[in-house]
Amino acid sequence: MKRKWLKYTMLLLSIGVLGIVSYYTYSIIQFSNHISTAVKPAEETDTAHNEVVEIPKWEGKERINILLIGGDSRGDDAGRSDTMLVASIDPVTKRAHLFSLLRDSYVEIPGHGKGRLNSAFAYGGIELTRQTIGDLLDLPIHKYVYTDFVGFIALVDSLGGVDIEVEKDMYYTSKADKHMYDIDLKQGLQHLDGKMALQYVRFRHDAKSDFARTERQRILMTEVAKKMQTTNSLIKLPGILDSIAPYIETDLSPKEMLKLMALGFDVNLDKIDQQQLPPFSLLSNEKVGRAQVLGVDKNKLQAYVKQLFENDTFQ
Repeated sequence: MKRKWLKYTMLLLSIGVLGIVSYYTYSIIQFSNHISTAVKPAEETDTAHNEVVEIPKWEGKERINILLIGGDSRGDDAGRSDTMLVASIDPVTKRAHLFSLLRDSYVEIPGHGKGRLNSAFAYGGIELTRQTIGDLLDLPIHKYVYTDFVGFIALVDSLGGVDIEVEKDMYYTSKADKHMYDIDLKQGLQHLDGKMALQYVRFRHDAKSDFARTERQRILMTEVAKKMQTTNSLIKLPGILDSIAPYIETDLSPKEMLKLMALGFDVNLDKIDQQQLPPFSLLSNEKVGRAQVLGVDKNKLQAYVKQLFENDTFQ
């Protein structure tokens, strides 16, 4: 009788686990369908119901480079790319790099001559930004993920906020956005909700300007990724995905997103290499007309990035 009871108990547990896996996988597929530009409307229903429950593994052995773009669009104004990061993951070593790009870097923008890096988005949107960054770093940018201020706030809020050591008081006010994006943070360990986190990654009104800002962007994104890996966040995953889906766009297909999520959980985020590109050593102050810009030695920058990847194989 006891064996029979154990048998039925294990059967019920197995059915329960299968149901939970199915529910979470279905939630991820639905989310993927919603935000992916790689899915045609007519395919959405079929994709959601025909996918296999088991989350597939990333099969490729080549490095995958994903462009993360945070736009500053307001209404009908497409704006410029306020934040540009490249996440580069080696699926074999499970080592990852997170590069934040200085938006004022003076670079060649295909079809538009030289200009500040963030101008590429205003000229040609995501595709031109992808091409410009790929040419600058000599890296294939395989995929992109785009969100705006509202999407960023929704993501952090869906995780219940993040704990960040704010290095100093930060204050800035502007009438341009009717004070919607004013900044007022105090020094010290802070629990940041979505709006406060946006203030933290956007502040640049001090002597270090964009240099310190890109460092804060890397810190914040790493903390967000760590929180996504926690058990509590996994339990709330369907709700998190549902809340951020309206604000995110990507050309990752649903199946690629599933594989990438699985790969991401294998990456040790405490050992992620965080870099500002270009680094200080490869920057020069230049003047174009009356404007000061950040000059970049493209060849040296590409050699620098290549060396970072080569170092992975010896660690």
